Amino acid sequence: MAQATREYGEWPLKRLMTEVVGSGHKSAEDMNREQARDAFLRTLDGQPDETTLGAFWLANRWKRNTPEELAAFVDVMAEESVAVEAPSTDPVDCGANYDGKHTSAILGVAAGAVAAGAGTPVVAHSGDRVPTQKLDAYKHVLDDLGVETDLTPGESADMVDDVGFGFYYQPEFNPGVDDLWERRDMMGVRTFVNTIETLANPADADVHLGSFYHLAFAKRMIKTLKTSETSGVERALFFQGMEGYDDIRPGATVVAEWPSDDAEADEDGIVDYEIRTSEYGMDMQAEDLEVEDVAADSAEITEAVVAGERDDAFSDAVELNAALRIYAREDVSSLDDGLAEARAAIDDGSAAAVLDDLIDY
Repeated sequence: MAQATREYGEWPLKRLMTEVVGSGHKSAEDMNREQARDAFLRTLDGQPDETTLGAFWLANRWKRNTPEELAAFVDVMAEESVAVEAPSTDPVDCGANYDGKHTSAILGVAAGAVAAGAGTPVVAHSGDRVPTQKLDAYKHVLDDLGVETDLTPGESADMVDDVGFGFYYQPEFNPGVDDLWERRDMMGVRTFVNTIETLANPADADVHLGSFYHLAFAKRMIKTLKTSETSGVERALFFQGMEGYDDIRPGATVVAEWPSDDAEADEDGIVDYEIRTSEYGMDMQAEDLEVEDVAADSAEITEAVVAGERDDAFSDAVELNAALRIYAREDVSSLDDGLAEARAAIDDGSAAAVLDDLIDY
């Protein structure tokens, strides 16, 4: 609901549509930070009517948002909606697409448990059946495992400290964005809200691990974090995950890493490279990671892999994804070292102990 005492800027969404973003494919312009902030502040306050908001979201989808616009949206979200509760340990923040997966297993819970078993704390966050896909996400795998997911941000932070892996639930830590659910559902297509919610960072982590559909978008996300005035992220890895999720794909996965002092890094300190599963002795194809029931099968796979009861494509994929989380936090200097740590955590029972503690928490 709009606040009666709120003072907005000079840019209601209808004016932005008329004068800036909605004037057509060739003549549309980008918003400056002030305009973008005003637009999203009004949106969170429920001020725009449904028609104007839908048109605004669609115009931005056609136009494609700049890092400055996205950073302004992120800043308003952080200031007006996100309740940050940081654990005492500094975890890797995993912000996969909230609207979920429909074909392949969600490996992030297993990978997070394995990484935590190796000493790298991990947090994940998602909503519940988020538009547009409204499919299985982190929450639903955890629900099927019997893990409590309807937690306050403070409880989520305690979970990270006590277990090593923590889950933050969007309605609890980001209620302003969660309140947009119905309007997003009526749109029928993804909007920039699908992008910025993955950057919410409720644990105030220094390291972000995210996914993207193409390299140019990954670089835009990193520039968004750099441009944001509220983001505390100091290191980010974005990779071209399966179904847009934060699971490394079999074959080749493109990664954008920031910051990097690599000689091939661009002017923003971003270096891109590929992770090839064959180079780690993993002979698997995308179809090897497909499941019939994403949440239930992913939960079953999680339990079996962390217990060391599987030796197949799923175990390989979990180990490699855990290694990436360990590497992202710079607890190791290479993915090879991360793999060694991940396998050791499974072999000595540390990963299984994390999952047991998570379920019992």
